[in-house]
Amino acid sequence: MLIRTFRLGDYAAIMRIWQETGLDKTETESLDSLAAQLSWDSELVMVAELSGEVVGVVVGTIDGTRAYFYRLAVLPDKQGTGIGRKLVEALENRFRQRGVNRVLIMVNQDNPEILPFYHSLGYELQKYVTLSKKLSSYT
Repeated sequence: MLIRTFRLGDYAAIMRIWQETGLDKTETESLDSLAAQLSWDSELVMVAELSGEVVGVVVGTIDGTRAYFYRLAVLPDKQGTGIGRKLVEALENRFRQRGVNRVLIMVNQDNPEILPFYHSLGYELQKYVTLSKKLSSYT
């Protein structure tokens, strides 16, 4: 297995992974968020490749000494094989190289079965509540 930085040719495979894992809210939102991260720091979008096929993806971002990652996904038929773990470890290494001392992630409350995976990587549940609001654009 190869963990590497995103290449433009990976886009279709990443969209497929997000669709198969339910992480694609809308194709436009996926494209916009991916494009924004690529313009910000393309080395923090990492993919897992197995026998020439992109089978996993994670998107990271850094804010000072804190980092975040989101949209970690592995093709359903490859889950449970260590690919997600390798993606997170590779991204954490990139974060360390850039002076990050804390990584934060958000997990959808409708997906509590993923918590043991993150606990096994050393992530701890914090007592914060995240609130959000979608702003409409004014024209």
